[in-house]
Amino acid sequence: MNPAAIIFDFDGVIADSEVRANMSLAESLTAVGMLTTYDECLRDYYGHNWQETQRRIEARFGRALPADFRETHRTRARVRFMEGFDAVPGAAAFLDALGPTPRAIASSSRAEYIDWALGLFGLRDHFGDHIYSADGWDRGKPHPDIYLASAKGLGVDPAVCLAIEDSPTGAQAALAAGMTVVGFCGAGHIVDRAAHGEMLHSIGVHHVAHSYDEVAALTLATS
Repeated sequence: MNPAAIIFDFDGVIADSEVRANMSLAESLTAVGMLTTYDECLRDYYGHNWQETQRRIEARFGRALPADFRETHRTRARVRFMEGFDAVPGAAAFLDALGPTPRAIASSSRAEYIDWALGLFGLRDHFGDHIYSADGWDRGKPHPDIYLASAKGLGVDPAVCLAIEDSPTGAQAALAAGMTVVGFCGAGHIVDRAAHGEMLHSIGVHHVAHSYDEVAALTLATS
């Protein structure tokens, strides 16, 4: 496989962030009387942008979130994220090995957070201006819009792009954009990697990788 470009999801693919993100969301919701567990957050909100997450939360509880909820939650999450937050193992070495291959990030998270985290990891220079965020979009993942925007920004046909995704929601978005998709199972929130890989296969991903060594074997062998 020799893709013309590689488009990465961010949380759970570049940033090993999903445990912290979902723990802090569960804490924030519980603090406003919407009792929610970490497992419920991972099950119901994982991979979606904030707009869809908020719609799902409010539908579940039958009432609106407090007006200041997102900012209050962001403050709580920032504290948790500073407790040993790091990139997914192998991500930095894989990016270093890509050479001139065009790459982008297509994420549901806020662009400011992505930029901050990349700086923290020392990976900011790998992506230049090609950080694409569906935050604020009415149609986030699983719709293909963010992946189509990323390919357009790179000037590459989506059909010759490889997407790396850990969530079913994101995998559906990349597949809908017509990309070849690697289902990635190498981050800390995936407890049963075999089961997660089987689930991503059932959605239709073309390959499953449990580590960046496996991604490299798929993508770098013929480059």
